[in-house]
Amino acid sequence: QLYPHFRAYNSSKLYRELRLRGAVVHNKQLKMLSLEQVFSTVLGVWNLSSDQGSLGTFIVTNVRFVWFADMNETFNVSLPYLHINGISIRDSKFGTALVVVTSEISGSYVLGFKVDPEERMRLLYKELSSLHTVYTQKPLFGIEYNWSSSKTDLEQNNNLVEDYEVIEEPKGEMSNTIAAYLAEEGHKSRLPVFSTELGLAMESIKEGYSLQKLWEVIAS
Repeated sequence: QLYPHFRAYNSSKLYRELRLRGAVVHNKQLKMLSLEQVFSTVLGVWNLSSDQGSLGTFIVTNVRFVWFADMNETFNVSLPYLHINGISIRDSKFGTALVVVTSEISGSYVLGFKVDPEERMRLLYKELSSLHTVYTQKPLFGIEYNWSSSKTDLEQNNNLVEDYEVIEEPKGEMSNTIAAYLAEEGHKSRLPVFSTELGLAMESIKEGYSLQKLWEVIAS
């Protein structure tokens, strides 16, 4: 039962994690996520992380933006809106730049991009800001659930709630048994024996106690 959940968690990491130099692009094509939609692709975008800047392609989707260098697609960044703390247009040593600040948990990076002409950069800024706002209000984590609304399923769910019963533990019963067992002789280590009940080796139990008595939730 756990494997499908692990697979869903593992396959949806790009919805939740910043990736630098990741395998997110192949042959200059974005590797699409299961629920992802591309809204725009902007060519000629400079990444200002180096002294000279790097020219590349900027892709905007419904869950993230991706930038990769034209000369080397392994030089890239994939940032989900989940980890964007702020988007702004600021002055830089390269001139006016689009600046994206990531969340603290993703490293608190300050990413700078430049697009010419400036009007095209401002349109990109507006698009990113709008999609970030939409995502914040209704985040997408890449996992789909099939909810059933049939009458039979609803009745079963109601029965589960109605049949739920809180059983109170007899006050002090279980804790006193274990405490007394551990307190005797300072609970020195005992020789291991094979338990036919568990099918494995275990420390031998002291006289006057049984495996069932030590582990039962409700005293018999």
